[in-house]
Amino acid sequence: MAQVAHVEEWLDDCATIAEIEAALVDLRYRHSEAGEPDLRTSVLTHLAWVPPEWQEAAADTLAGLGERHPSRTLLLFPQTDEEDALAAHVHLECYELPGIERHLCSEVVELRLRGARADAPASIAAPLLLPDLPVFLRWRGRPDFGSPVFGQLVDMVDRLVVDSAEWLDVPSAYGELVEQFERVAVSDIAWRRTLPWRRALAGAWPEFPDRLTGPPAETALVAGWLEDRAGLHVELERADTLPVGGDRKPSDLLSDELDAFVRDHVYEGATAAASH
Repeated sequence: MAQVAHVEEWLDDCATIAEIEAALVDLRYRHSEAGEPDLRTSVLTHLAWVPPEWQEAAADTLAGLGERHPSRTLLLFPQTDEEDALAAHVHLECYELPGIERHLCSEVVELRLRGARADAPASIAAPLLLPDLPVFLRWRGRPDFGSPVFGQLVDMVDRLVVDSAEWLDVPSAYGELVEQFERVAVSDIAWRRTLPWRRALAGAWPEFPDRLTGPPAETALVAGWLEDRAGLHVELERADTLPVGGDRKPSDLLSDELDAFVRDHVYEGATAAASH
């Protein structure tokens, strides 16, 4: 599908949930050329918790998703050093549907949670979730697993998506992540990134290396996988790139995770082994 339009509306620092919902409806009517609102997706709600240092990367990843996962996306931008307020930027990404005049539109709502509003994101996000559809939470950077903000957001979603390559304290941080496995299904983009490497290692069976060289998160997870599945213990050596694969775009990797709806017990076993 080809993108045909991008329409948007800004709401000021006194935005309400009702105004945001009204803006979404208004934009679909405003863009439609058929006298009817354009079609809203019915796939999922994609939440993203995006601290200031991750905003540019999050925008690039979202732009790369395009029509592959048309959804309602809620980008939560905490701005704790500002006065209490809620501001919103609502926009549609619309794509052609062959044979009909109406378009398929993804809805994106950027919510700037200023001051104390950043302490209660679930109360703002919950009314904007699409009913009866799965909810994914992409957490940019290292979560504070014990914080109230993390807890309230995780408790309202079906799957938590992280990228432990964004964390500075792996593999020790995996111990805290393992504690979440009974609470919510977890995906790790660092694990997804190692798929070509794991396939290459599996293809060499029963010959396995005694040393793995690569980035800290990915290497720890592959080592944990070898330990959990084959009982092998290998040495780790740091490098900047993966020995196999590693060239996929962030949007492609996230897209793969948005297709996963069940727990990955192989990943969970690898992560538990890596945390020891």
